[in-house]
Amino acid sequence: MGVTKTEIFTDEQNRIADLAKAFAHPARVAILQLLAQRKACVCGDLVDELPLAQATVSQHLKELKRIGIIQGEINPPRVCYCINETVWEEARRAFGSAFDTYVATTRCC
Repeated sequence: MGVTKTEIFTDEQNRIADLAKAFAHPARVAILQLLAQRKACVCGDLVDELPLAQATVSQHLKELKRIGIIQGEINPPRVCYCINETVWEEARRAFGSAFDTYVATTRCC
C-alpha cells in the first residue's frame, strides 16, 4: 500500500481533509444532523434512529470523536454525545473559505 504523503500538504489542508472525512459517509452525516437538532443525544437513541447496528453506529461515533467534531460524557451504562461547537465552527469556516476562493467569471466548458 502506498504512502499518503500528507506531510507535503499544509496543516490547514490536512485538517480540512480530516474534517471532510466526517462528512464523507452518509451515516456520519445523519449522526451529525441528529446531534445538531437535539443538542445532545444518548448512543442508544442514535441506534434507534438509524437503520444500523449498534456496533456500526459506535464505529462512526468513534471516527467523529477522533476528529473532535463531537464530544461525549461517559456515565455508565450510557454515553451522551453532543456537537463540539468549537470544531463545528472550525469546519464551517474551513469549508466556507475553501469554497469562497473560487469566483466564477466565465464558463470553462
